[in-house]
Amino acid sequence: MAEWLREPGFMGTHATMGADISQFMATLFTVLFLIGWVQARKRKANRHHWLMLGGMVAMLAFFTSYYLFRQLGVLAFEGKEGFGGPQELYDNVFVPLLTIHILLVILGLIMAIYMIVLGFRTQIVAGGQRRLKEEILQTSWKRVGLIFGVMTGIVLLFFLARVMTAGFSMGKLSVYLGLLILMGIVFGIEIAIQRIWPNGARRHRVLGRFTMVLYCILFVTGSITYTMLYILYPGKIG
Repeated sequence: MAEWLREPGFMGTHATMGADISQFMATLFTVLFLIGWVQARKRKANRHHWLMLGGMVAMLAFFTSYYLFRQLGVLAFEGKEGFGGPQELYDNVFVPLLTIHILLVILGLIMAIYMIVLGFRTQIVAGGQRRLKEEILQTSWKRVGLIFGVMTGIVLLFFLARVMTAGFSMGKLSVYLGLLILMGIVFGIEIAIQRIWPNGARRHRVLGRFTMVLYCILFVTGSITYTMLYILYPGKIG
């Protein structure tokens, strides 16, 4: 798999197969989210639900693969050899832009998990139609601890099963630890945000708009990075 991902990509640029897949998937996720947001504006809740849920679950699955294979996406930590442009451009434009992009990816994953959970908690299905519940939605620390403990146990079981079948590696451990950290941050966000927007429906609408803007910025920064790295200033890749 790793060797295949290093082969020339399918977009006709200097990118690898992994980089082209990453850019294609980023475009797909963004299109799904935009269509889902439009459906919400039109009050077509069922379509909105499935488009956003499908897009976010697919995005989480994709980025899990990203960290497992460590071949998809741009060369985040390969150094100057992956960038063929001037050193000044690399230091002052490319690296800051890529750093912002990576931070947005992390925030985007956190918001994906949070919005999936919030979406299910705030919706009600009546007559086959979904709508948001206009009521107070709050979670206690006790409940957060219980849920996080159960989820931690499940993640550990998956990790142990993976170790028994494929052996131990620090890469795999970092993925599962990263997942637990993400879940912990999500729960922390929930406790903090519910004080600002106690009404679940209001919280869903406000954070939904924020998440949509975040994903659009994420797509733009990723596309600019891809263009600089694989079209305008290709370097020594692979």
